[in-house]
Amino acid sequence: MKWDDVTLVILAAFGCVTLLLTQVSEVLSRLPQIIRAWRQVRQELSGGTDTGPRDRSASAADPGRRGSHPSEEPEAGRGEG
Repeated sequence: MKWDDVTLVILAAFGCVTLLLTQVSEVLSRLPQIIRAWRQVRQELSGGTDTGPRDRSASAADPGRRGSHPSEEPEAGRGEG
Protein backbone atom coordinates (compact mmCIF):
# COMPACT_ATOMS: atom_id res chain seq x y z
CA MET A 1 0.00 0.00 0.00
CA LYS A 2 1.37 3.38 -1.00
CA TRP A 3 1.22 6.59 1.01
CA ASP A 4 -1.23 8.06 -1.49
CA ASP A 5 -3.66 5.23 -0.76
CA VAL A 6 -3.24 5.64 3.01
CA THR A 7 -3.91 9.38 2.71
CA LEU A 8 -7.04 8.80 0.63
CA VAL A 9 -8.36 6.21 3.11
CA ILE A 10 -7.79 8.60 6.02
CA LEU A 11 -9.53 11.46 4.18
CA ALA A 12 -12.43 9.22 3.25
CA ALA A 13 -12.78 7.99 6.84
CA PHE A 14 -12.80 11.52 8.24
CA GLY A 15 -15.32 12.57 5.60
CA CYS A 16 -17.64 9.71 6.60
CA VAL A 17 -17.29 10.58 10.29
CA THR A 18 -18.07 14.23 9.57
CA LEU A 19 -21.11 13.28 7.53
CA LEU A 20 -22.34 10.94 10.26
CA LEU A 21 -21.92 13.58 12.98
CA THR A 22 -23.73 16.16 10.86
CA GLN A 23 -26.67 13.82 10.33
CA VAL A 24 -26.85 12.92 14.03
CA SER A 25 -26.80 16.62 14.90
CA GLU A 26 -29.69 17.31 12.50
CA VAL A 27 -31.79 14.49 13.95
CA LEU A 28 -31.14 15.59 17.53
CA SER A 29 -32.06 19.19 16.73
CA ARG A 30 -35.41 18.04 15.27
CA LEU A 31 -36.16 15.47 17.96
CA PRO A 32 -38.76 17.62 19.81
CA GLN A 33 -40.71 18.07 16.55
CA ILE A 34 -40.53 14.34 15.88
CA ILE A 35 -41.86 13.55 19.37
CA ARG A 36 -44.75 16.00 19.00
CA ALA A 37 -45.63 14.55 15.60
CA TRP A 38 -45.54 11.01 17.00
CA ARG A 39 -47.86 12.00 19.87
CA GLN A 40 -50.26 13.59 17.40
CA VAL A 41 -50.26 10.42 15.27
CA ARG A 42 -50.97 8.28 18.33
CA GLN A 43 -53.78 10.64 19.35
CA GLU A 44 -55.36 10.48 15.91
CA LEU A 45 -55.08 6.69 15.81
CA SER A 46 -56.74 6.37 19.21
CA GLY A 47 -59.72 8.37 17.98
CA GLY A 48 -58.83 11.61 19.70
CA THR A 49 -59.65 10.28 23.18
CA ASP A 50 -56.09 10.72 24.47
CA THR A 51 -55.97 14.44 25.31
CA GLY A 52 -52.62 15.97 26.06
CA PRO A 53 -51.82 19.21 27.86
CA ARG A 54 -51.88 21.11 24.55
CA ASP A 55 -55.51 20.12 23.91
CA ARG A 56 -56.66 21.16 27.38
CA SER A 57 -55.04 24.58 27.14
CA ALA A 58 -56.49 25.11 23.66
CA SER A 59 -60.02 24.26 24.81
CA ALA A 60 -59.68 26.55 27.84
CA ALA A 61 -58.57 29.42 25.59
CA ASP A 62 -61.44 28.85 23.12
CA PRO A 63 -64.19 31.38 24.01
CA GLY A 64 -66.76 29.48 21.96
CA ARG A 65 -66.63 26.47 24.24
CA ARG A 66 -67.13 28.46 27.46
CA GLY A 67 -70.57 28.45 29.00
CA SER A 68 -71.82 25.55 26.90
CA HIS A 69 -72.46 23.49 30.02
CA PRO A 70 -74.80 24.81 32.76
CA SER A 71 -72.17 24.32 35.46
CA GLU A 72 -69.83 26.66 33.59
CA GLU A 73 -72.17 29.65 33.67
CA PRO A 74 -71.11 32.70 35.67
CA GLU A 75 -72.48 33.17 39.18
CA ALA A 76 -74.24 36.46 38.30
CA GLY A 77 -76.33 34.85 35.56
CA ARG A 78 -77.77 32.11 37.81
CA GLY A 79 -79.70 34.26 40.25
CA GLU A 80 -81.45 36.32 37.61
CA GLY A 81 -84.25 35.00 35.55
